[in-house]
Amino acid sequence: MAAPGFWDNPETAQRSVERLKGLRAVLEPVEALARALDDAAVMVDLAAEEKDQAALDQVGGDLAALEKRLDHLEFLALLARPDDSKNCYLSIHAGAGGTESCDWVQMLLRMYSRYAERSGWVVQIVDAVEGDEAGYRSVTALVKGPYAYGHLSAEVGVHRLVRISPFDSAGRRHTSFASVDVLPELEDAGDVEIKEEDLRVDFFRAGGAGGQHVNKTSSAVRITHLPTGIVVQCQNERSQHQNRHMAMQMLRARLNRLEEQKRDAELAKMYGQKGEIAWGNQIRSYVLQPYTMVKDHRTDFETGKVQDVLDGRIEALVEAQLHRRAAAGSGAS
Repeated sequence: MAAPGFWDNPETAQRSVERLKGLRAVLEPVEALARALDDAAVMVDLAAEEKDQAALDQVGGDLAALEKRLDHLEFLALLARPDDSKNCYLSIHAGAGGTESCDWVQMLLRMYSRYAERSGWVVQIVDAVEGDEAGYRSVTALVKGPYAYGHLSAEVGVHRLVRISPFDSAGRRHTSFASVDVLPELEDAGDVEIKEEDLRVDFFRAGGAGGQHVNKTSSAVRITHLPTGIVVQCQNERSQHQNRHMAMQMLRARLNRLEEQKRDAELAKMYGQKGEIAWGNQIRSYVLQPYTMVKDHRTDFETGKVQDVLDGRIEALVEAQLHRRAAAGSGAS
């Protein structure tokens, strides 16, 4: 990074910095663990020579802590797919349930934002369509951090919420659905060819309900890929150029995913039409009434600590799915 000309192209330089962060996220813990094990071995030898039982007991405690660190490194080994180390686009869409589902989208966004915060990642809202009464009909965020895609890819699918509705004056129990999709941020187009004549680009004024945050100029960008019908949009950057650049990045990621779907019928089914965001397709259920439980239907992992999960403490759920995926050996979600 100190080399002359490194920062001449800021975008390329930033990608290099992010790749370096990803490598350090793996190498530095391994090196630190190796040093700690060497120190422990020296302490054992000294304690044995001096017949110091207290020192031996202390080393035993240190080794137990090191074992937990080793378990974490073994978990990182599960994130070995080509795109696992990358940033990602996290999209959440409301399904069956109306206003309830829009509110559920906002709850999920908060859950993933808190999880990202604890992971040391940065969450940037790229596009959001607000619900009529509450929450979001859809929201897309760029999550930046080492192995963000690898971790969050475990969350792809339909999420179901059961609770007493805060929007129902009769206090009845409601079931809501929302779908979560995660795409890696691609550094370049790769093998995905995008022809300019295949695009329809629309510009509009960004803004939320009630006219808040509306730009005076039409800086928001919506891009439609005519051959596939894929639509992406971005409205949260400062300029039309920046919004178009971000939208094109998302389009490349979506087209890359489409190619993967063609090669994998099971994955294609998972990313089906929005009408499938309903009963029978959920990967996980969050139940607040009449009892409290979160259950992942892929791994059968469950916990009664629903509020902890909704506060972003989803590490155990994510790890269980990544272990299941690794055991399956297919790399499919």
